[in-house]
Amino acid sequence: MVTISMQPYTSRKIWLIIAGLICLSSVSCFANSLYVNVPSTPYDRQMTRIRPVLFSGSATSKQDLSMALVNHWMGDLRSIPYGFSMEWKTPAEVQTGAAADCKGKAVALYEMMHSRGAEDLRLVIGKRMATSRRTHAWLEWTTAGGTYVLDPTINWTACRADRLGNSSYIPLYAYAGARKYRTATATLYAKSHLQAGQKVASNL
Repeated sequence: MVTISMQPYTSRKIWLIIAGLICLSSVSCFANSLYVNVPSTPYDRQMTRIRPVLFSGSATSKQDLSMALVNHWMGDLRSIPYGFSMEWKTPAEVQTGAAADCKGKAVALYEMMHSRGAEDLRLVIGKRMATSRRTHAWLEWTTAGGTYVLDPTINWTACRADRLGNSSYIPLYAYAGARKYRTATATLYAKSHLQAGQKVASNL
């Protein structure tokens, strides 16, 4: 005969369970990544110039924001020649300038969509490919039909996030209005760069 010993949870295990539930309550799931609310990111100082865009109130109601319109905006931004900038350009600077990089194009698209009442929209900083040496900026937009990656620097149209695989568009940090997020990948990325004596936010 086999006997089973029933022991109650120790107080240490109970506290670990409570701590785990608290951590899970602060996690938001976007696309295939877990975003954790954080008070700051390594990019906060760089974001000063575009903070008004991120913090601006969205339209009170959606104004016919279709995927076709979003793709049209992406095409317009994609046609702007690429030109790297040390600082984040404002949407006005992107529209009037001769060139723009991934940061400027992503922020410009963010403003266009936000002004039309887009919800669940995030400005993401991460790696375009797992092997990329530099970071990249794009948008993630969660709709009733799924989550889309919007990259007006490289792509002409929106891409379904669940069709991109795990080796591309790897998010590290994200901004959504006044909210800031990081992923578990960001912690590993920061550690590897700090060990190499590099600043995490220096290569965007």
